[in-house]
Amino acid sequence: MRYISERSTDPGLLVLTSLAEGPKHGYAITVDVEEFAGVRLGPGTLYGALARLESRGLIEPLPAEDRRRPYRLTADGSAALKSELQQLKEVTRHGLDRLRVAAAAR
Repeated sequence: MRYISERSTDPGLLVLTSLAEGPKHGYAITVDVEEFAGVRLGPGTLYGALARLESRGLIEPLPAEDRRRPYRLTADGSAALKSELQQLKEVTRHGLDRLRVAAAAR
């Protein structure tokens, strides 16, 4: 059984992580997230996350290309992503340290 925390599969975090590489439209974000996280974002989940992130000023839309609208990270979005990933890194470090201590005590 593979357990993935809800925090690491938060749609907003996944979208920000995808956009850290550069601007993408919705479908490209979906494909990218599935490749790096193994999570398939449905259209409602994806576009809901995009709307929330845009309303918070973390991403911004770019002019449409054909019928596709790309998005990119804002400076605030980049800072928010960095902060969240650093916090996840700390949680991961503490968890792994505690597992090592527990295994050594056995």
